[in-house]
Amino acid sequence: MIRIPILMYHSVSDTPNDETRPHAVRPSDLSEQLAYLSESGFTALTLGDLVAALNKIDGRTVPDKPIVLTFDDGYADFHSQALPLLDRYNFPATVFLTSGWVSDAGKDAAGRPLDDMLSWGQAREAAQTGIEIGGHSHSHPQLDQLRTDELRQELRRNKGLLEEKIGAPVATMAYPYGYSSARVRHEVRKAGYFAACAVSNTIAADRHDMLAIPRLTVGKPTTISMFRRAVEGNAVPLIYLRERILTKGYAVVRRTRYGLQRVRGNV
Repeated sequence: MIRIPILMYHSVSDTPNDETRPHAVRPSDLSEQLAYLSESGFTALTLGDLVAALNKIDGRTVPDKPIVLTFDDGYADFHSQALPLLDRYNFPATVFLTSGWVSDAGKDAAGRPLDDMLSWGQAREAAQTGIEIGGHSHSHPQLDQLRTDELRQELRRNKGLLEEKIGAPVATMAYPYGYSSARVRHEVRKAGYFAACAVSNTIAADRHDMLAIPRLTVGKPTTISMFRRAVEGNAVPLIYLRERILTKGYAVVRRTRYGLQRVRGNV
């Protein structure tokens, strides 16, 4: 079995606001983490490159110590803070971009951005340096609670805008809040994505469903010792066990809520 730590970041800032603070990391911490990965012999891949390697497309193979760095939502500090650090260590990454939150979305604006967001120009610039741009829905809703027609619109509008504005195919995505269901994953496949990330806080492996790839959360509380254990461990790091238990419990609540909505005719 091939194991691959896939890391989930959000904002990279010393001064996050109240809404982004729970998942923000300091630039100095990100720098220390990237230095550790580089010194420890990890090879960074985009999510798309990892999936291609797992499927041996064009003869690609998975390196001995793979790592995937992902950044959700598309905060402006990815361009100002994370991108220079990734460039310093020659690490690619994947940014899952919410198209309706882009700072110059104009008539396509949707949802409520949590902080300053990337512009289309900054997203294109990042893509030109080797950063993969993936989907993250159009307005960042809880996809598994949407009616099927709304779900399709969220997925396809997001993918269409990203491909139009970035000028490259978009084939990977991440679920807002990490929530999905069999119905959501079916629509994700129909929309043209071949891989999608959840959260789950466990180590990804080649046996996982490519439309429900687990990731490990990295945030302000993640010390370098915790980070090292997370990326080097062969089992689920103990630091994530509480989060996994809570996530599984909430999944039951969400399935019940969606079932009640169907009974009431709202879905």
